[in-house]
Amino acid sequence: MKKIVFLVAIMALATVGIQAQEVEKSPKKGIPARRDLMISTQPDGYQLRTYKRGDERMHWSMTEDGWQIVSTKKGWLKYAKLNRKGEVVAHWRKARNTEDRSKYAKRWLDKHGIKKVVA
Repeated sequence: MKKIVFLVAIMALATVGIQAQEVEKSPKKGIPARRDLMISTQPDGYQLRTYKRGDERMHWSMTEDGWQIVSTKKGWLKYAKLNRKGEVVAHWRKARNTEDRSKYAKRWLDKHGIKKVVA
């Protein structure tokens, strides 16, 4: 009886080892982010229309018209910009829907914002 249990355990371990090797050989595919339009609520109650893009390794959020946004520690969604090191960071401007942006915000986005393709 002990020999049978031992043989079954060895066969199970061998099977797991073979499957692990197969997984390592297969190309790694990410799970895509949710593709539909979402409503994100800012701490002040403002309803922002957003999309999420990417997969579990690389992902980002953007406004309905494609401007990348970043979430801050305090829960705000702010427009993304590149710092001097080339890293994506949050700007002080709070993200707004297209129809609610000031002309100054639009001008800043055209000059400094990170535009993503909406697909």
